[in-house]
Amino acid sequence: MWYVIQVRAGQEEKIVFQCRKKIQGNPKTAGVLERCFIPYYEQKRRYEGAWHIEKKVLFPGYVFLISDDVEQLFFALKNVQGLTKIIGTGQEVVPLTDSEVLLLQKLGGDDQIVETSIGVMEHDRIRITSGPLMGLEGCIKKIDRHKRTAWLEIEMMGRIVETRVGLEVVEKR
Repeated sequence: MWYVIQVRAGQEEKIVFQCRKKIQGNPKTAGVLERCFIPYYEQKRRYEGAWHIEKKVLFPGYVFLISDDVEQLFFALKNVQGLTKIIGTGQEVVPLTDSEVLLLQKLGGDDQIVETSIGVMEHDRIRITSGPLMGLEGCIKKIDRHKRTAWLEIEMMGRIVETRVGLEVVEKR
């Protein structure tokens, strides 16, 4: 099952490092945490006269965990400093739904890096021609052609979450 923990924005890498060291690296809790990761997205930026691809955090302030034993995971996370809370409803820890997991896998693949999608503007609508956003045009709420980003509204963690991804609009018809 996939779980989400909330951390302070900007501290995601430190929390992942601690989880890998204190949970996966500890012989007592080594089998509790299957994987710990942060989903990223790629964005193209131009500086120094050339285009560069930068990696940015897809969901700032959140770290994703994969585990089959939520109770042992909950106790193992007590050793992680800087953890705000495990996302759930009230006192119950709730995993991501199958549709949320499928969406994350479709967007980021195994590496959990959302690559830049390519699209074409047709009148006032966007049509994605390649990339992970194919078929998700309805989730796009705003496009910034100059910064080459699109804002998505997706249902994640039991609520509507707004996030950015890389989108290059190559043509306007």
